[in-house]
Amino acid sequence: MGAARVVWYNMTTLLDTIAAKLDAGERLSRSDGLALFEADDLLALGALADRVRRSRHGRRAYYIANAHVNNTNICVNRCGLCAFWAAPEDSGAYLLAPEEVVERARPDVEAGATEIHVVGGCHPDLDLVYCVDLVRGLRQAFPAVCIQALTAVEVAHAARRSGVPVEAALAQLKEAGLTGLPGGGAEIFDPKVRARICASKISGDEWLAVHRTAHRLGIPTNATMLYGHVETPADRVDHMLRLRDLQDDTGGILAFIALPFHPEGTALADLPGPTAVDDLKTMAVARLLLDNVPHMKAFWIMLGPDLAQVALRFGADDINGTVVREEITHAAGARTPEGLTARDLAALVRGAGCEPVERDTLYRRIARGPQRHQWRRISE
Repeated sequence: MGAARVVWYNMTTLLDTIAAKLDAGERLSRSDGLALFEADDLLALGALADRVRRSRHGRRAYYIANAHVNNTNICVNRCGLCAFWAAPEDSGAYLLAPEEVVERARPDVEAGATEIHVVGGCHPDLDLVYCVDLVRGLRQAFPAVCIQALTAVEVAHAARRSGVPVEAALAQLKEAGLTGLPGGGAEIFDPKVRARICASKISGDEWLAVHRTAHRLGIPTNATMLYGHVETPADRVDHMLRLRDLQDDTGGILAFIALPFHPEGTALADLPGPTAVDDLKTMAVARLLLDNVPHMKAFWIMLGPDLAQVALRFGADDINGTVVREEITHAAGARTPEGLTARDLAALVRGAGCEPVERDTLYRRIARGPQRHQWRRISE
């Protein structure tokens, strides 16, 4: 953090003490995390997180030209937190064949997308063959594009359906061309919380095991936390610390994404969801606790573009991507656009006083030619 002692005015004694620990290069504890959530000086907390962010990234803030494709909304888990899932007999239920996923992504890749992000439900009939065919089809069609596909929940489901270990499933997906795993499905790791919001989903321990295995195979991943439902601040802190422990062991987490819960259309629709203050506080605490995770994403689809911009001064260094079409959060009542242009994202970054940097899935810089669809990677 640098040798100079920074004096923070208008901070509580609590935050001043934590600032001193950061100055000394000490790792924050569980009790520090709980204290940060109790802090009532939001701007001082944000300044502390922004300081850590700038020590890592300077003025840089990242974005990506990507496309989201949801391959199916049919899901056996039927989680109470989800407004997206459908039963096979529902009128709006769908399943895309691998070649249909390729064709959905093609216009976006031709327009310059460098990442295809594919997630969906745990369809009762989908196995590892389908998943490998999906990844291989995308890789063959778009050899230069990063493929970030299949959450830990989907990988575990496909492996179970095919009767193979998760490690073997991940190895086949990597051989087919998978770049990395998205971070979805983590929700909150605490078993009592999961019993209320996603009882049929794999456990927190299983989610961590899938990601640990992916890292061991050289597959990088993201990590998420869904907050603002029935969990407590202690549940959030414990969730982050389990991710920190995983990262200490493997170093395979690229980015953390704090996802605010959208209750509309879910079985938890009576809950209010988190406030903007809670969103910013959670982002700041994540940046301070997750000292070994390089990037923090402000997912504008769920936060809204304006609040995501503010989050860039509360610890986030990434505003995510163009997305193009997003179904899962919008099924839960999101009022945000389904996609933004790269120019929109760069403008949001500049408006936060940061320098926009286009990246790919692995945080390699992208340089564009005269036409937006012309690009090359710059290794750093």
